[in-house]
Amino acid sequence: MQTSIKWTCLSLLLFFFSGTTLLAQDPETIEVKTEEVYDEEPSDAPLDDVVKKDIMAERRVLAYQPIRESDIFWEKRVWRIIDVREKMNLPFAYPEEPFFKLLSDAATKGDLPVYAIDGTDKFNKRMSTDDVLSMLSKTDTVVTFDPETYEEKVQIVRNDINWEDVKRFRLKEIWFFDKETSTLQVRILGIAPLIDVKDNEGNFRFEKPMFWVYYPQARELFARHRVFTMGGNTNATISWEDLFEMRYFASYIYKESNVYDRKLEEYLTGVDLLMESEKIKNEIFNFEHDLWQY
Repeated sequence: MQTSIKWTCLSLLLFFFSGTTLLAQDPETIEVKTEEVYDEEPSDAPLDDVVKKDIMAERRVLAYQPIRESDIFWEKRVWRIIDVREKMNLPFAYPEEPFFKLLSDAATKGDLPVYAIDGTDKFNKRMSTDDVLSMLSKTDTVVTFDPETYEEKVQIVRNDINWEDVKRFRLKEIWFFDKETSTLQVRILGIAPLIDVKDNEGNFRFEKPMFWVYYPQARELFARHRVFTMGGNTNATISWEDLFEMRYFASYIYKESNVYDRKLEEYLTGVDLLMESEKIKNEIFNFEHDLWQY
């Protein structure tokens, strides 16, 4: 009697475990789990290109060759103006990624340090992110009236600076002759966007720089952003760092280092100013040319 009871219990246990195993191997159960995994829709947006281009984003720049102070035989500081309305400078105003938007976005995110304009064109005072945000956007109060109740309402409106309002950039650079390599070289020190200041009626009053960007600190950022080329090949891998280093821009000199620290526009105007700018450029070229004897 006891033996029959044991066999009955064993058979029930075997039936239970076999049923569990069959349930685990049920194809319908596996299919349900598979549908839950592959039923998710992809979150990536369609690629607006032939292939995903990451070469520019991974680029790095080479450090400048170290120069000893005793090897600098001659030096001259010049300040230039880059006007984005000139044909050669149109990539600065490319609507999809204008150059000013590149600077402002990096400055507001804290990726690029910017320096205040203190009147000496030196990089002494670094601006905070809040200072940059307050400079790039202004708040105005607008008085409106409710047409039904005729109640006066005061609204605060935020006006962001449009990149189209920045039409010129200021460039600070140093030309020097290196005795070690017997070459005339140039190093860009800073870039400053210029914005027009207008009165309440929209009339132009004057032009002022917004902030200084120290170029050696911005080279890594510039090397990772593509410049739209006007040659027809949109796949040309030219970065902003390449553009400045190869000097693919048009500009004119508006100031050189002098004992009075004066700008050319303070004592010259019109064609005379452009002729003096061209004269300074030729003096730099002739200095290197006159060092050699043919």
